[in-house]
Amino acid sequence: MTLRRSPALAGAQGCVRTRVLAVAALAAAMTAQAVAQQATPMSTPMSTPAATPAAAPAAPDFRQCLASLRPEALAKGVSPDVFDSRTAALAPDMTVVGSLDAQPEFITPIWDYLAGLVDEERVADGREMLERWRDVLAKVETQYGVDPATVVAVWGVESNFGRNFGKRPLLQSLSTLSCYGRRQAYFRGEFFNVLRIIQDGDVAPEKLNGSWAGAFGHTQFMPSTFLRTAVDFDDDGRRDLVDSVPDALASTANFLKRAGWQSGMPWGFEVKLPAGFDASGSGRRNRQPAASWASRGIVRIDGAPLVAGPVRADTGAALLLPAGSDGPAFLVTSNFNAIFSYNAAESYALAIAHLSDRLRGGGPFTTPWPTDDPGLSRAERRELQRLLIERGHDIGEADGMIGARSREALKAALARMGIDSDGRAGRKALQALQRQ
Repeated sequence: MTLRRSPALAGAQGCVRTRVLAVAALAAAMTAQAVAQQATPMSTPMSTPAATPAAAPAAPDFRQCLASLRPEALAKGVSPDVFDSRTAALAPDMTVVGSLDAQPEFITPIWDYLAGLVDEERVADGREMLERWRDVLAKVETQYGVDPATVVAVWGVESNFGRNFGKRPLLQSLSTLSCYGRRQAYFRGEFFNVLRIIQDGDVAPEKLNGSWAGAFGHTQFMPSTFLRTAVDFDDDGRRDLVDSVPDALASTANFLKRAGWQSGMPWGFEVKLPAGFDASGSGRRNRQPAASWASRGIVRIDGAPLVAGPVRADTGAALLLPAGSDGPAFLVTSNFNAIFSYNAAESYALAIAHLSDRLRGGGPFTTPWPTDDPGLSRAERRELQRLLIERGHDIGEADGMIGARSREALKAALARMGIDSDGRAGRKALQALQRQ
């Protein structure tokens, strides 16, 4: 539900760009928000103290731009007092413009992406949250028809269950993007929406920190999404996605319900393709009756028929092959599309879907990804980083986020062993470091 941090679209080759790339697609598709960095996601919040990025003194053109926005803001329902008081001390943060225009430096295979997002650590945390918030989640399901595992899976991928909200002040980021860079019209709307949230008293201004693109809260809503779908579930008179877990969980369920979620219908399931299957009809948009897919020899991964339980013969479903015909295959229903609308990336939706299954007691995918170098869990990524730090590489703390510094350090460390590497942190790289 954000234009944010997050994952990018999974391609037919099983690769997905890092989250920053999802911006254009997300804005276009209901501005759903993310990542978890590599795997905190999409990820991201419990409450990290807000750290205002260093900002240069406001240039005259920035002040002029803000002044030019005032009439439109007032026309959108922002009061003069709120606009004037909240923009008086704003200075641009030009680093967000760089994020908007950034090109991908690294392509992440989908097996890396999912290995970090749906690992044993997140599954264990998610099950703990299911128990801790059991009563609230039961009420949410009764009111909105979305099951607890799905809601908690979104929470886990979006903010790592409230541990990673993002630290950028929304007013500063969105005002900057309203005046500089591409998509200014879009970000102006989000800037005005943040001012309306403050005006309505739902979230205190100092709590409105999030991603560079404006996503915030436990489940990382963009401001426009907040105004459309956030709910006051704890009945305190405010819709608060930052300090109220009940509000965040219910708002997420409300979003999915409005996106077409069908209660009792699975998001989909892993399937087995017959030998020589023609995959030309695969793709999320090519929905066919389940009976049609069954007639072509597709069965569930355990050999059971496709048409069973809530999946009827006429249930619309699509065949998803995120890594091509050699990798895991999935038959997905309209509920997968509802998840997809939260953050328009198939890899993201698959992470939510798979995590929800794991929270219900399901296991990993049966079909292996087509690679001899699997991805790493967050614990394994932290171990890899610790090994790099022990070798004298200055990469900051071992936090499980494999960024540019970690990749460059890994390339250098492996080069000293005579191993050519592009810096990808996979199983083979970890094992090489462990052997030395």
